[in-house]
Formats: sequence, structure tokens, C-alpha cells
Amino acid sequence: MATVLERPRAAEIARRPLRLLVVTANCFPHMGGIETHVYEVSRRLVRDGVDVTVLTTDASHTLPAAEAIDGVQVRRVPAWPAHRDYYFAPGIYRTLGEGSWDLVHVQGCHTLVPPLAMLAARRAGIPYIVTFHTGGHSSRLRQALRGAQWAALGPLLRRADRLIGVSRFEAELFRRRLRLPASRFAVIQNGAELPDPGPAAAPPQNDAPLIVSFGRLERYKGHQRAVQALPLLRERLPGARLLILGSGPYECELRRLAARLGVARAVEITSIPPAERGRLAATLRRASLVTLLSEYEAHPVAVMEAAALQRPVLVADTSGLRELAERGLARAVPLHSSPAALAEAMAQQLDRPAAATPALPTWDGCSRRLLALYRDVLEERPCAS
Repeated sequence: MATVLERPRAAEIARRPLRLLVVTANCFPHMGGIETHVYEVSRRLVRDGVDVTVLTTDASHTLPAAEAIDGVQVRRVPAWPAHRDYYFAPGIYRTLGEGSWDLVHVQGCHTLVPPLAMLAARRAGIPYIVTFHTGGHSSRLRQALRGAQWAALGPLLRRADRLIGVSRFEAELFRRRLRLPASRFAVIQNGAELPDPGPAAAPPQNDAPLIVSFGRLERYKGHQRAVQALPLLRERLPGARLLILGSGPYECELRRLAARLGVARAVEITSIPPAERGRLAATLRRASLVTLLSEYEAHPVAVMEAAALQRPVLVADTSGLRELAERGLARAVPLHSSPAALAEAMAQQLDRPAAATPALPTWDGCSRRLLALYRDVLEERPCAS
């Protein structure tokens, strides 16, 4: 039986910086929803006096094994295979067990990294919490196996000191699956902040609308739905253009689709480097409409950032996207709407006058809520004898 190390009492931790280990499959310079969350929150926790180490993987085997980013210590261990998202990284287990952490925060639950981290934390007697950060997948097989995946993770998730959803939808999904009381869950939403794009990023003119479809280039993200609707939208608004903002394996298929529909010259596909947040803000500010017609999103940072810039947003009526529409941050359309119905919804959203944006969560608020939750967990957890 594994030896459980004696854990420090909360009073002792209060006299020194909290030693937090954040475990995630990827972090900066990679940037997606989870990576943005970890980057924005971790550096704010450091500012508030927390000793933060991010333990992550490097499937490319080219990044530094250790470096400091905005005061956050980042440690990377090798992962395999290089071109898949499984992230088999045995170094996660070994590194976590060698450290003296007060608390482990596992970010994400869809790769091989989270179970290794949870097993190592449990073996070492370290309290751990998990933020789900669930997402979709283009593989129908992987989608079909998700239920079995959550069932396999169930024992480890049930032993977590707290489980966090980034939306009510996500927290309720796992509460039902794990059959746990609501008191074991917290909902802490992603922030919605981008740098001020400045006066050069003027709002668009209605006679030449720019539609931005935002997200990784995967089939489940739904960029192809925006492409299919574009020819019909251009019948009403001949100057309409589509900017697909992202990178990924579905790019060639999207370009072929645009060519087949005769709108290749009206469709641009590009990406913005993760560090160029100001450029991203300026691009979104010029959008007449931002779309995310994805099959599954828990609480997409992209939609929150577009809403923060007061851009009209159109989303698929599914998963956590529906929740954003209910809050007035977007308009929702049925996931499997016809191209004609999508074009009509786009046109109506383009004609919609700008409305006051509801109060949005911030990364400062997200960080403060996490720090309060960390302290609650440490105060509630009994000291091992």
C-alpha cells in the first residue's frame, strides 16, 4: 500500500506562499482554450503571492525542459506520439511525486495526462482538484468512446477534492455522470479580456461585412457550415467575406469546399500567433459577425472575447454554446441548419443593432475565485497522521 505523506495544515500554508502545481497537456507557447485559461490564471495567481509551477508535456521534444514565463515556473516532460493528442507522458507521474506541492490542479480531462496526474497526487496524499475543460472531436470513434472514457476516469474524479466546470452545462453533465452531490462542484467561467485594439481597428461597414469563423480547423468546429452559407449570404450582400481564423488538419478540405462553391476568393484562412493578442483583438474588432457553429463547446474563450469587443455572435444551439445564447451573448441556431437557414440567421444578426453587452467574467475574477477555492479545499482537508 502506498505511503501517504503528512500534509501541512492550512494554518502553516497561510504563513508562506501556497505551493500550487498546475498539470495540463499543453501550455504556452501553444494556445487554445485550456492553454489560454492556464496562462491567464497562473500569472495572476503568482501576482497574488502563490508559488505556481505548471507541469506540462512536449510532444515535439524541442521546447525547454524548464523555464519561467511571467513568474510561473514551467516544467515540461516528453510525450508521445508526436502527431497525436494522446500525450502519453510517464514523466508526469514521476515529476509530480518528486515535488512538495500543497495542492494539484489538473486542467482538462481528455488526454492521458489527467489520470497520471490524479494517480500520482493520490499516491502522494496531495489534495487535487480538476477543471474539466471538455471539448469536441472530429473522430466519430473518439466521440463514441467519450462515455466509456468518463466512466474509466470516474473513480479518480470522485476522489478529487473539488470538480470545476467552466459552465453550468459542463458541471451538470459530470454531476449526473458521476452521481455526486452538487456541493462537490464549482462553476468558474473563463475570462473575456483582450488588449484594447485601439482606434485603428475601426468597426466594420455594413456594405462589406466580414464574417469571422473562429477556432481550430477541425471538422467538429463547424467552419464548413459558414462556408456553405456564404454563397447564399452573398446573394443578399455581394461584398460579404469570410475569414476563418485558426489552424489545423481540416484546412485543405475547407479550401476545396470554398472552391467547389465558387467563393474561394471571398474566403481567407489564416491564423494569429498566440502571443499576438493585440492583433487578435484588432481582427475581431473589424468583424461584422463572429460565428462558432461547433458541435460541442463547454465555454469557448473565443465567443467571450468577441462579446467583450461587442461583436455580434452566432453560435450553434448545443452544449455550452446554448448557455451563452441564453445569457444574451450570442444568437443560437440549430446545429444542423440548412445553408439557407444559416445565411438567413447571419443576415439577421448583421442587421441587429449593437446592444449593451451583459457583464462578462474577467480573468482577475476567475483567478480570485480559484484562489478562494484552493484555500477552502486546504482548510476542509484533514491533516494525515
